[in-house]
Amino acid sequence: MLAIAFPIIDPVAISIGPLAIRWYALAYIAGLVLGWRYCRSLAARGGPVSPDGFDDFLTWATLAVVIGGRLGYVLFYRPDHFLYHPLEIFEVWQGGMSYHGGMIGVLVAIYLYARRLGVPWTALGDVIAAAAPIGLFFGRIANFINGELWGRVSDVPWAMAFPAGGPEPRHPSQLYEAALEGIVLFVLLAWLARKPELRARHGFIGGVFLVGYGIARSISEIFREPDTFIGFLPFGTTWGQWLSLPMVIAGIYLVLRAKRA
Repeated sequence: MLAIAFPIIDPVAISIGPLAIRWYALAYIAGLVLGWRYCRSLAARGGPVSPDGFDDFLTWATLAVVIGGRLGYVLFYRPDHFLYHPLEIFEVWQGGMSYHGGMIGVLVAIYLYARRLGVPWTALGDVIAAAAPIGLFFGRIANFINGELWGRVSDVPWAMAFPAGGPEPRHPSQLYEAALEGIVLFVLLAWLARKPELRARHGFIGGVFLVGYGIARSISEIFREPDTFIGFLPFGTTWGQWLSLPMVIAGIYLVLRAKRA
């Protein structure tokens, strides 16, 4: 089958002697910094959290994403492996992060930080949720640059043969996720955030994010090759889809709860 040549990009963006800065690290930094600036701009439109309230939260969010993402990968994807190799948990430079784990970490940080500020955690969560697709977009682009998390074998005209994925052309599922979880979800939440009546219903935007991400991730999983150490689950589902199901349920609950407020 014909395939588009994968654009080989060095995963190391900048190298100065022994110091190497990878695109993946830059993606995290870009997502966090741009997300922080966007949160400040949203907070400037009014609400219980002032723009300055998001300055300290940037540090909280950074720690929550890294710690939660790593622990999520350890517990959700490879618990048996890390049970016998516990020191590898700290080898984050070897890769292995879970978005669902990072999200749980950020939710914990939102709850604790909101208590510190004395504001409803759902109000803080709405602003963070509106900015989250920025980080998702850059993260998926970094996955594509690294040639990881590729899609299933396909004969679509835009299929690519990934260096580590064998000679068969595959869906560039990382780009599908960047579009759905990043661009589409960001535009939807930005549109909702422009409506004062919806911003006043604390938890509504956060709930829409959870539902939107869960659906977007589940759709993307149809084209994404499952992890080799997990494979397909019953009915042809994937672990990513099962992890997204609680997000959808929680999101629906938050939306209904906000509507009754």
